[in-house]
Amino acid sequence: MEIKQFYDKNLAHASYAILSENEIALIDPARNPKQYYDFARENNAKIVAVIETHPHADFVSSHLEVSKSTGAKIYVSKLLNPHYDFIPFDEGDFLKLGKITLNAINTPGHSPDSISILIKDESGKDYALATGDTLFVGDVGRPDLRESAGSIQKKKEELAKMMYKTINEKLLKMSDNVLVYPAHGAGSLCGKTSSADTFTTIGRERNSNYALKQMTENEFVNVLLKDQPFIPKYFGYDVEMNRKGAENFEESISKVKKIDSYDDIENQYPVVDARSKTQFAEGHFPGSFNILNNTKFETWLGAIVSPFEKFYLVSDTNESLNDLIGRTAAIGYESNIAGALVHSDNGILVKSGEMNFEKFRKNPSSYTIVDIRLNSESDGRKIFKDSFPIPLNELREKVNDLPGDKPVVVHCQVGTRSAIGRSILEKKFGTQVFDLGEHILEFT
Repeated sequence: MEIKQFYDKNLAHASYAILSENEIALIDPARNPKQYYDFARENNAKIVAVIETHPHADFVSSHLEVSKSTGAKIYVSKLLNPHYDFIPFDEGDFLKLGKITLNAINTPGHSPDSISILIKDESGKDYALATGDTLFVGDVGRPDLRESAGSIQKKKEELAKMMYKTINEKLLKMSDNVLVYPAHGAGSLCGKTSSADTFTTIGRERNSNYALKQMTENEFVNVLLKDQPFIPKYFGYDVEMNRKGAENFEESISKVKKIDSYDDIENQYPVVDARSKTQFAEGHFPGSFNILNNTKFETWLGAIVSPFEKFYLVSDTNESLNDLIGRTAAIGYESNIAGALVHSDNGILVKSGEMNFEKFRKNPSSYTIVDIRLNSESDGRKIFKDSFPIPLNELREKVNDLPGDKPVVVHCQVGTRSAIGRSILEKKFGTQVFDLGEHILEFT
């Protein structure tokens, strides 16, 4: 038996290929299935099963594409109620894979339809548990993503209580040496996890995971619901897309229209410019959003642009543009791209204003200061006394709440997201918007 983990650091997503006797079962595969086909070919094996632990909110799975391409059966909980052919996989159900067995365990909490996969080795011994978004390294899945999405919708308090039962009646009854393979690692918005590790053991979590400590149900609910991260706009959309099954990855991204210049842009759609903030400041299409090409591109694209909103995508090279199109497809947004282009200096471009940092240091009260830190970062505490706290994920909708009588300075926690905030505010305030950037560290 081999368990191969595939890790996408951009979405902090882990998927798995389980190999035994030339048969492979995939668990929670990413949108682009090429890596799984390569693994199967390298091992002279056949993908015979695809298992979804739940309908994911933060990425689009390739389960339907893999099934159509390989003939593999899709296994999900019947509670998921998908729109594709599947084999129900719930408590008591099992799948023989070569010389090993995969057993379904219903583990509701993150979602009502969550399952975990108990992997038994050739001797029938419990070896590993693929936990999806139920159990992470140092955390458990958040319970507040299914209040208005999915076949079954439940309040976060009810799901938190389900998670409490899952932990105490199922997870904590397993042996300490059982390996735990979660669907996410540090940086995922599906929980509060901050560990750099991408797998663990039941024993380690029993001893160190705050959510597995002994406490009452009410205590657990309060602890779990506290300080959960924000919910991007695309999460509910992806739940439904995964229940339906996504279009073939390569076929879908091939439909993205490439355009030659900014002259081809229709002004009713926003422009997402993924170049560096320095390049953006030197010249960009008016009203563009500067969502940087870094490991959080998908997250902020799906937090600022709505699921059914058309947009243009700009990058600095054709190679990076193609990469961004693929990453856009990872959250199911590729069909939203009205056109994709490589930046050039031709067309109507504007520059961002240049900030005088010394002037700001001496008299910050002469500026309207916008604090775009997330609620979980600021905890209600201001860095500048008279600043306007508006989390970045809410800024586009609340920009009109800001006064326009002073130049505007925007800051985040450490300077990595303030460029996005500046670009959003520029649409209203023009060149009188300034990015404090990493200079924020001088004030904290």
